Amino acid sequence: MPQFSTQIRISSNFHRRKLLQVLSAACGSGLLGSQVRGQFQEEPSDIHAPRFGAMGIQRYRVGVRVVAEGGRCRDIYATLPVPKDWPEQRVRIVQEDTTTDVRHLRFRDVDNAARQMIVEIPDLPAGREARAIVTYELERSAILPPHTTNDLKLPTRSDREISVFLRPSPYIESRHTSIVRLMRETTQGKEGWEKVESIYDVVRQRVEYRNGELKGAARALKDGWGDCEELTCLFIAMARAAGIPARTVWVEGHCYPEFYLVCPEANGYWYPCQAAGARAFGSMPDLLPILQKGDSFRDPDRPGRSLRYVSEFIRGSAVGGAGSPRVVWVREGA
Repeated sequence: MPQFSTQIRISSNFHRRKLLQVLSAACGSGLLGSQVRGQFQEEPSDIHAPRFGAMGIQRYRVGVRVVAEGGRCRDIYATLPVPKDWPEQRVRIVQEDTTTDVRHLRFRDVDNAARQMIVEIPDLPAGREARAIVTYELERSAILPPHTTNDLKLPTRSDREISVFLRPSPYIESRHTSIVRLMRETTQGKEGWEKVESIYDVVRQRVEYRNGELKGAARALKDGWGDCEELTCLFIAMARAAGIPARTVWVEGHCYPEFYLVCPEANGYWYPCQAAGARAFGSMPDLLPILQKGDSFRDPDRPGRSLRYVSEFIRGSAVGGAGSPRVVWVREGA
């Protein structure tokens, strides 16, 4: 019985097509049906903690449609990323739309930084469509800078969850000679918040925003141009080279970096910044759905590989060698 297996890589072109819309649209302009309201949470008691600003409530649909074309298909197994809770985002499922061919619909976390929806279709007759679509309601908050930053420091001892964000990742070559050299030149004599901000500013000075294929931090620095992914990669690579934990935040149609610092009481916090677009350091005005945080994932269905992004994946069997699935991934505002 012939097997089929397809994994969908994150589309850099998708990010690039959407970026200008993302950066020019106001959060209350109706993007993904968002309604902007007041405060998301109360003011934090720690003056070093990120603060939460205006909150948007939006509906977001995620799922898959599969049609068995040319013959029967069996043992179809699909996974796709879905939103999860973060301090600035709360999610809840408000609707599940599944056909009778879908026997199992479940969820799992990957590295505590991404969530997958898992869809299992044991048997799909020729010409029939199976679907599994989940509608979420998301409460997403803008992030404001902390009240105090002058005594924030780099972590001296990192736990396992933080130390992973000091290592190289796919397209984030934090040990590349040119990146380490620029980091040292940029951060000399600087500490804490000022050190991170100097990296942020030099990345935006050295890399012009321009569409193109995904090429990573080192190539972006060499070429002097790249898009939101390259700017994010370079910022993270330089931060990690300087001993500053940093990670990628993947949102709908865009990405940006977060960095981690600790206050005198040893509490640590993640702070965002907008690598591409209007300057926003230590803050994030966008209310786009957060899909995952990180850039080196281990997917149980793709062992032995480090994934920059947990993308869509499907496998199954075609009965008699004739059938093949036509797959439509759903990711849209509701």
